Amino acid sequence: MTGDTKTTSDIIFRLENVLEDQSSVKPISPLMAMRTFAWRSVLKIKHVPEQLIDAVLFPVLFTLMFTFVFGGAIAGSPENYLQFTLPGILAQTVVFLTIYTAINVNTDISKGALDRFRTMPVWRPAHPVGALLADWLRYGIAAALCLVVGIIIGYRAEGGVAGVITAMGLLLVFSFALSWMWLVVGLKVRTATAVQGISFVILFPLTFVSSVYAPPETMPEWLQAFVNINPRTFLADAVRGLMSGTVDGTSVVMVLVVSAIITVVFAPIALWVYNNLD
Repeated sequence: MTGDTKTTSDIIFRLENVLEDQSSVKPISPLMAMRTFAWRSVLKIKHVPEQLIDAVLFPVLFTLMFTFVFGGAIAGSPENYLQFTLPGILAQTVVFLTIYTAINVNTDISKGALDRFRTMPVWRPAHPVGALLADWLRYGIAAALCLVVGIIIGYRAEGGVAGVITAMGLLLVFSFALSWMWLVVGLKVRTATAVQGISFVILFPLTFVSSVYAPPETMPEWLQAFVNINPRTFLADAVRGLMSGTVDGTSVVMVLVVSAIITVVFAPIALWVYNNLD
């Protein structure tokens, strides 16, 4: 009995020490939590590398297809058309990848992972924000590959390295903002397939009815009215100007303004929906 009593007293003493030590343990900061969830998303790509198929194949296919199939008809030669269209294809490729954060978060919801994340003593928005930050890796891979393929087949960035880097930065800013809008969709619809379907219905018209593939002045006047206010036109013109060395200040400013508006409107909605999911 004496030994049992002593053992029990030791256990109680140790538990008291543990509880006292816990008071000095610092909670995980929001930055650390976001970094952890971002790394989780990167690891998912590592363990399922086929997720990068779209980021790898789409830039190559779009660049080659539009340059050599439509280049001669639109600009007289593939080389001339490549100088015009590559920045637009670069912007298109990255923008189409912005839906994947929403798809991944929707998958986490359907598999029950979200319920476990929300019980953790961390900053709640760390999960979606971390996922958004991790997708910059996907955007960077797609953009770099698209640019490399373009250079191989004859594209020359007259704006130099500084122009290319600035254009990439602008693409990342716009893509991060647009991802918030798709995140709202991903949190509200039932399946990842639905997220993809809804986003494509919106992105395809906005992409093709813009200055990505053809100058607006070649289009009917009634269509030009929409093309000239399409955010995709601002993005394509801004990236094209930065990479070619003929910076279009108005387009750059409009991209930043549109990005800020999308973020201010949809980020609070996405976080509110995320925090109030049943």
